[in-house]
Amino acid sequence: MQLWHILIIVFVLAIIIGNIMLLKHSANMVFKVPKQQHKKENTKL
Repeated sequence: MQLWHILIIVFVLAIIIGNIMLLKHSANMVFKVPKQQHKKENTKL
């Protein structure tokens, strides 16, 4: 194997591992939904 083969393999593995870590982190996040103000929306209509 040449050096650039190894570099490509390491690069691809780094992307895959990074994506897996991002998925695990985003699965634990709680997304807060802001409260909607119905009174202001109804007066605009």
